[in-house]
Amino acid sequence: MARIAPMAGAGFDIRWAHSGDATEIARLFLIASDGLAAYIWGGNTSPGQSMEETGAARYAREGVLFSYQNCLIATSGPEVIGMLHAFPMPDRAGGEADPDPVLRPYSELEDPGSLYISGLAVYPRHRQQGVGDALMDCAEALAITRALPRISLICFERNDTARAFYARRGFTVVDRRPLVPHPTLHYKDGDALLMVRKTFLWAGSKAIDFCAAGDSHHD
Repeated sequence: MARIAPMAGAGFDIRWAHSGDATEIARLFLIASDGLAAYIWGGNTSPGQSMEETGAARYAREGVLFSYQNCLIATSGPEVIGMLHAFPMPDRAGGEADPDPVLRPYSELEDPGSLYISGLAVYPRHRQQGVGDALMDCAEALAITRALPRISLICFERNDTARAFYARRGFTVVDRRPLVPHPTLHYKDGDALLMVRKTFLWAGSKAIDFCAAGDSHHD
């Protein structure tokens, strides 16, 4: 399985996900999405099925955008400690935004032709250790290997910690939409922000080698 060696003393590895990671991916997406994943999955959860089980089934699929195949996993020994999910954003079919009023703002902010980071999360006790930065380095390398000129993501305006992290990584706000409140969402006001940065011509050589080795199997 393709992996990247950690920086000296970092204490973690990054590898491509496999189908057995689907439950951890779902748990981390519930953290990353600030309640949006719970809204989406809630409409597909069967009686007696947990939200995590619904999400795990979603990410256990293959050949679709929201699949473990588009996910990078950070590990410390056998433990999963973080993940980043990203894929090249396609053109919207028919050019229409999502008709669901809660989801429409996010679909209107899509940036076709970019590498879209749909989720990034690190478990709380493993934060402030460089895991998020290492995952973002790999996302940048992935964009380079796929010749994608931009990396995009959507962040809640009220999520000050995430917004500051992405700004430090060179992302700028290029568009915004007022969010539509819903009980599952962690934020009840403010905007959803489209944050974009151009792909740098250089990302750490280890990250580029890692993505080049594993990318052909994760379209």
